[in-house]
Amino acid sequence: MSAEISFAVESPAGPRTVTVAYERRGAGAPLLLLHGIGHLWRAWEPVLDILAAERDVIAVDLPGFGASPELPAPLAYDLSTVVPVLTAFCAELGIERPHVAGNSLGGLLALELGREKLVRSVTALSPAGFWSESERRYAFTTLRAMRGAALAMPLPLIERLSRSAAGRTALTSTIYARPGRLSPEAAVAETLALRKATGFHQTLAAGRNVLFGDDVPAVPVTVAWGTRDRLLLRRQGVRAKHTIPGARLVRLPGCGHVPMNDDPALVARVILDGSAS
Repeated sequence: MSAEISFAVESPAGPRTVTVAYERRGAGAPLLLLHGIGHLWRAWEPVLDILAAERDVIAVDLPGFGASPELPAPLAYDLSTVVPVLTAFCAELGIERPHVAGNSLGGLLALELGREKLVRSVTALSPAGFWSESERRYAFTTLRAMRGAALAMPLPLIERLSRSAAGRTALTSTIYARPGRLSPEAAVAETLALRKATGFHQTLAAGRNVLFGDDVPAVPVTVAWGTRDRLLLRRQGVRAKHTIPGARLVRLPGCGHVPMNDDPALVARVILDGSAS
């Protein structure tokens, strides 16, 4: 079920109304899914039905991405704002302490929710925040280049490229190890989502000084990294394990930065195992 919901969030200038688009499927323990920068909830589509067979799955378009409008001023796109937005979103749906799985930016948000004891478990797929400064600059430069390419391509060219495996590789190989598996419709939707992401630059700016340096002792944590991640290199997973010693560190063989489409069965199993408690 695709829907949107509006709710109030406190800001330095008083309450502001935030609207969030989301997809909800399945039944069972609630599981919140959070995508990466420039992406949208549909990035989880390859694993949604597998997860929904055992969980009440809520896949969110983060504010300023997908179909969710940008945050109203003066709300910022930093962790101290977006985490309360997600908490208020869950409260509005009547969900208390869901399990959470996130990819990239979504993985960082998931870990922050875990650090604040707002969720039952965390599964973070190639989470942001465990980079060296040079690795962060590389990732941000790559993301800006992807955004620039998406902005520069006219829609007919995007649609034409999406119709072949080689074209989908040209569009998405930075984040997928197996871009040919992506459907033409998904390749178009994801490229347009990157182009239209109103929260892109503010989110990058907010992430400039982000390092995740705290343990998350209160909840079970799984950190999973694709062996073919070209955006956030897999050695960052070792740093995550050092930072969160109790975390389960999982390799995703043959997967890229966004692993859900590269190996849906494996990723779904990692998430279900991580949210079993």
